[in-house]
Amino acid sequence: MVVDSPHVAWRGMHRFSASSEKPKLMDQLRQGLRSRHYSRRTEETYCAWVKRFIYFHHVRHPAEMGEPDINAFLTHLALKERVSASTQNQALCALLFLYRHVLGREVGDLGGVIRARKPSRLPVVLTREEVKAVLSHLQGDKWLMSSLMYGAGLRLMECLAPARSGH
Repeated sequence: MVVDSPHVAWRGMHRFSASSEKPKLMDQLRQGLRSRHYSRRTEETYCAWVKRFIYFHHVRHPAEMGEPDINAFLTHLALKERVSASTQNQALCALLFLYRHVLGREVGDLGGVIRARKPSRLPVVLTREEVKAVLSHLQGDKWLMSSLMYGAGLRLMECLAPARSGH
């Protein structure tokens, strides 16, 4: 085969070498989440937490880091960013997934992490009469969705998501 231009030959070589490279970390993370059937929203959230972790440590690769770096990041979230306990836990879950399922490494002791405070207030729970009063002011789709959420214990996004076929 005759190559008309050196650019054509180079593009061919680049294509070959790119396919033989290991996928990038974020692509590996996405693939790991998808192969375990995590939701798209979880995928987006975990990827965002991993990026924040990497940037917090001045763009170091997570394979070069360990428990002290995870501790520093989670403690920073609690003390400096004042995130909620559930938000800090979400960041921890994302990092644990990354280390266990993408990097193939167990995370050791994280006992030194300063945990975010759990809210001291209790969630508001409506009585049956109060729920009936709220539902009596709704009509049509809004009444149906609210009734389903209350009766079946659905979250808003579970109620709004289209049904998946084949499941």
